Amino acid sequence: MFSSRFQARRSRFLNKWHARAATRTRTQARGFVSSPEPRTIGSFARGRQLIAGNLLFSGSLIEAVSAETPWEVPAPDLDFTRELHGFAWMDDLAAVGDVRARDTAQRWLWGWIDRYGKGRGIGWTPDLTGRRLIRWINHAIFLLRGTDQQKSDAFYRSLVEQTYFLSRRWHAAAPGLPRFEALTGLIYAGLSLEGQEALADPAIKALARECDVQIDDQGGLPTRNPEELLHVFTLLTWAAAALSDAGRGTPKAHMAAIERIAPTLRTLRHTDGGLARFHGGGRGAEGWLDHALSTSKIKTRQPDGLSMGYARLSAGRTSVIIDASAPPGGPASVNAHASTLAFEVTSGRRPLVVNCGSGASFGVEWRRAGRATPSHSGLSLGGYSSARLADPDRFTGSEALIACPTYVPVEIEPVSDGTKFQGGHNGFVRGFGLTHARSLELTQDGRGLAGEDMLLALEDHEKRQFDRELDAVKLRGIPFEIRFHLHPDVDATLDLGGAAISMALKSGEIWVFRHDGTHKLSLEPSVYLERNRLKPRASLQILLAGRATSYATRIRWSLSKAQETAIGVRDLSIDDPYDDQD
Repeated sequence: MFSSRFQARRSRFLNKWHARAATRTRTQARGFVSSPEPRTIGSFARGRQLIAGNLLFSGSLIEAVSAETPWEVPAPDLDFTRELHGFAWMDDLAAVGDVRARDTAQRWLWGWIDRYGKGRGIGWTPDLTGRRLIRWINHAIFLLRGTDQQKSDAFYRSLVEQTYFLSRRWHAAAPGLPRFEALTGLIYAGLSLEGQEALADPAIKALARECDVQIDDQGGLPTRNPEELLHVFTLLTWAAAALSDAGRGTPKAHMAAIERIAPTLRTLRHTDGGLARFHGGGRGAEGWLDHALSTSKIKTRQPDGLSMGYARLSAGRTSVIIDASAPPGGPASVNAHASTLAFEVTSGRRPLVVNCGSGASFGVEWRRAGRATPSHSGLSLGGYSSARLADPDRFTGSEALIACPTYVPVEIEPVSDGTKFQGGHNGFVRGFGLTHARSLELTQDGRGLAGEDMLLALEDHEKRQFDRELDAVKLRGIPFEIRFHLHPDVDATLDLGGAAISMALKSGEIWVFRHDGTHKLSLEPSVYLERNRLKPRASLQILLAGRATSYATRIRWSLSKAQETAIGVRDLSIDDPYDDQD
């Protein structure tokens, strides 16, 4: 505890010291070696909101219509401030690209230089500085148009100072995405700015080492967060493109990491182009994943088996993605979810069965709730999750995931009419003596998904544990709940006297949920958690509830498509969360 607090304080002190030192450098840059090409993509709708003074960051909205710059507005929390200092919003203003957007971007940027450019503020961390440098360089032409020499000089001077800071502090960024951001920013700046070329070489070598250490053989990260993997993949492709533009070769380890990640992201891609939402990750901005994969020019597909611990079944217009491995452990688990064997289903461009997602942007309680098994389309037993949260770290407030499943056997095989997934985990063995096993079988045409969940006491000591738990509840059985969270756009109703549930998608498709009739079926309220919403979206969940009273409890259910999209009608409607903030 004392060590982590000391390290955090030491890191903050060194960041501040090196930031102040960087602003005293005499190195000058008057321009770029070559005109930088923007590679980031933003949201036109969000750009319009920013121009109007509506600052929506990390789930908090501030209306700053009268403020000249956002730096004058009191921030509601640290996450809001960090996102503001990272300058990723510059992509959104550039997506609008008109005179008002450029005027807004210029006022905000030079406002930052005036207020924080001398090494002040929380923005002087390696990851935020790397993120900021990438945006400033990407959009330099957009930003410098129509400016005078004084502002141009201030812009280049600040770029050099931040580059100098990053060259001294990139190694202090946490392993994973923060360090990839820091190193990519340093490579960008070193290759782009006049006189900074010497700073690029150590960063290029360091990035290659990080690729070897952080990207595993399955093309995955230790956190198993799909959206974070997309972030890293994007940064690596940007860095490779910057090296190519500068006439430099990309290290083998760097290119090999891109080649490993691309097929993994294809496995994690639903049929609507969005990512599966697991372990703190969202679906990604509309079109981001497809753009990143297209830019990489890597066409290979993941071989059969798991990708970053996930299994994928796909046929016709339907994709099913399953969390088929143990959750991350140790430091990588601070954002991990108790989601083992949970799954998502998407039909065409419409998500059907989902996980609730990360509640981190809505506060501590929502963050904890989002990490629990009941917030996923999985099975919870006795009111418990398949893993639990450790006590919060006294100084950082982070909560690691502990008591996780340690054994998750998986098998994927073709069957006569499709593909079958079978898996199990021991997350409930310690508490109840029961193993959860799940099988999912997707038909060849993608119109049907047959599922079976089993709770099994396998070994003699597990049967004794189950008997003790059964005695404790006077033989009434151990309650279980199987949840199927539905996307907010799904219109669901109970049918056949409560024996089935019909689900209508905006595409016109109708899906029907049925079960074997031995357990209680109900339709209950749920929530859908998205980072860029002001509050959780109301949705519904299918709930199958029952009690385990024997050494083997079996629950059978199915999802089947009752009606196709009308012939000749293409489902092209895309929802933009920035157009409808509720």
